[in-house]
Amino acid sequence: MAQITADLVRQLRERTGAGMMDCKKALNDTDGDIDAAVDWLRKKGLSQAAKKAGRTAAEGLVGVHAEGTKGAVVEVNCETDFVARNENFQKFVAELSKLAFDEEAETDALMQATFPSTGRKVEDELTQQIASIGENMKISRAKVMTVSQGAVAGYVHNQLAPNQGKIGVLIALEAGAGPDKLEATAKQIAMHVAAVNPNAITQDDVDPALVEREKKVLEEQARESGKPENIIEKMVQGRMRKFYEENALLDQTFVVDGESRVGDVLDKLGKDLGTEIKVTGMARYQLGETQAEDDQQSAA
Repeated sequence: MAQITADLVRQLRERTGAGMMDCKKALNDTDGDIDAAVDWLRKKGLSQAAKKAGRTAAEGLVGVHAEGTKGAVVEVNCETDFVARNENFQKFVAELSKLAFDEEAETDALMQATFPSTGRKVEDELTQQIASIGENMKISRAKVMTVSQGAVAGYVHNQLAPNQGKIGVLIALEAGAGPDKLEATAKQIAMHVAAVNPNAITQDDVDPALVEREKKVLEEQARESGKPENIIEKMVQGRMRKFYEENALLDQTFVVDGESRVGDVLDKLGKDLGTEIKVTGMARYQLGETQAEDDQQSAA
């Protein structure tokens, strides 16, 4: 019997897009004949994944799994909203979100993790799902957050299935209190992030290049008024406060009450609980964002 080398498996994977274990089995069953192995995979419907992999996957679901002091968010793309509503696809996203949570595995590590219900690597399970469901699919990104003490909460907007939808958010609050004291507020802040989409947690976290560009625009606008430089400086400072209110989470008006700053809400809760509360993590995944970025880069 022919020796099935890693290079032979790689060649077959490149030709067919099938999973590693399926390629090994095909080569074993065909005594290492790569052409016969291609036909073996075609008969099983597994080589079709390679053709489907070239098609754009811009629909799909964002899955969130958060409990206590840990949370995970995953974006899985497919080609059509019809498949996103398919129970098998939703089950795949749910299991993947839980796996990211359990293993604390972000994108690259998640692809190498073992998919619980089949024992395959996630990257191989994805290939299997593509062949089974009949559309190209892509695991675009995964993020995990943990705190030593406090709470990590999630929120899903436009929910199509439990904890799955078009926008998924994680918020991490570090504090000297347990999740039972913090989770309700953390979920409200996650809801706020879904609605308002801040660029950063604090003013200091806002991209310096974005801040500098905004200042230059505001300075030019202010100079057109013909006012002296000291007045222009004050005008810019006032307008920059508005800029931070729009971009930094803690400076934004809390959507839940429409009045308080998010930072003030946390300060008040911290005083009530006798502990400082810090937002140590924020992730907002909106379906298709990475595809849009890829399209822009391709156009450039």
